Amino acid sequence: MIDAQDYAEFSRFLSDCCGLVLGENRQYLVSSRLSRLLDEFSFAKVEDLLKALRRSADPTLKSRVIDAMTTNETSWFRDNYPFDILRQVVLPELAAKQKPIRIWSAACSSGQEPYSISMVVAEWEGSYPPKTASVSILATDLSESVLADARAGLYDGLSIVRGLSPERRQRFFESVEHGHRIKPEIQRRVRFQKLNLMESYATLGKFDIVFCRNVLIYFSAETKRRIFDGIARQMDSGGYLFVGASEAVGSYTDAFEVLRTPQGSMLRRR
Repeated sequence: MIDAQDYAEFSRFLSDCCGLVLGENRQYLVSSRLSRLLDEFSFAKVEDLLKALRRSADPTLKSRVIDAMTTNETSWFRDNYPFDILRQVVLPELAAKQKPIRIWSAACSSGQEPYSISMVVAEWEGSYPPKTASVSILATDLSESVLADARAGLYDGLSIVRGLSPERRQRFFESVEHGHRIKPEIQRRVRFQKLNLMESYATLGKFDIVFCRNVLIYFSAETKRRIFDGIARQMDSGGYLFVGASEAVGSYTDAFEVLRTPQGSMLRRR
């Protein structure tokens, strides 16, 4: 078990580099999440790994520790209603403006969210009468390993069924030796990029739609405020933000207003 001093130092490291707040008495979580790295980097115990973090400038070790401590829980079409709103309300409205539509999937994990968005765009384009719009999706995450999985677009039998209907699986995936691969027409709409939400987003450009869902649950109030304000700066007035069903943005920024639709609620940039 990690002693109190090492745990406090590691908590500060994690908060500073990626915004994650561990809270008190989570020593067991840290030990279990880091246990696999001990063998890989030949450390006898967690304390040795923490000492190496203090004295080493090696970005690989830092990145692997962040990967191990970051939760990457995701599924296809999570909660459904944001994707219903996207297809039935937001895409038709934005397409009427006859300009390219840019979507950002923040903390995209292994790709289920941005690929779900891309499938919705394909369904909307193929509906009757046929729709046309230039839609691009930027998907970002802090973790190099999950981004590699997302770019590969290959999913095993367990991950493919979480939230994905048989009809969509048949239409948008092809069966391969080791699972199911997302089809190129869905994949080519999505670009993946490493991004730490604690850093500046200025180089990303402006977005019409942002998905930042179930990402900031374990972040401090000040960090949430900074991130939501940063997202708002990357959106023009009238842009749409989707957050998790239990996330309340109004406590951290006044840049958005709640917009209710028959399908559910979303946020609109003031």
